[in-house]
Amino acid sequence: MKGKVWKYGDNVNTDVIFPGKYTYSPLTPEEMAQHALEDLDPEFARQVRPGDIIVAGRNFGCGSSREQAAICLKAAGVQAIIARSFARIFFRNAINQGLPVFVQEEVVAGLNQGDEVDLELEKGELVAGGKRWLLPPLPLMVLKIIKAGGLIPYTRQKLADSREDEKKRT
Repeated sequence: MKGKVWKYGDNVNTDVIFPGKYTYSPLTPEEMAQHALEDLDPEFARQVRPGDIIVAGRNFGCGSSREQAAICLKAAGVQAIIARSFARIFFRNAINQGLPVFVQEEVVAGLNQGDEVDLELEKGELVAGGKRWLLPPLPLMVLKIIKAGGLIPYTRQKLADSREDEKKRT
């Protein structure tokens, strides 16, 4: 999928990704996406397009365990986040939402805001400006969760498959 780069620095916390003032409002993922990064980059929610990626520094997603941070970015169309490092809870929340996350310092150093990119998730390859980077391979289980659209859809499908197998055995 092709997109463009949104580049941010270190310690982008969950309160900046999805402002805390909306945390207790009953919002759909699409409504959450309208507030993504609004305090850090007011243009992001209006200009992000499906296929865009976020490239960031160290400790992306630090702060609270707020799931809305990953939900709003995925709903906004972000296809992946590549950072120097992630906060552990955000990393897991992103995978749970089906949002691929990669630690790859060379990509962070080599890409700039607005660069056009082509990400091939299956190959683990990112191309931009004539350069090609290999991303760390995703574990098979993580890839399955991402392909299913997140942990809940993956679990539902596995449960449905299990029930179907049980019917076949009886």
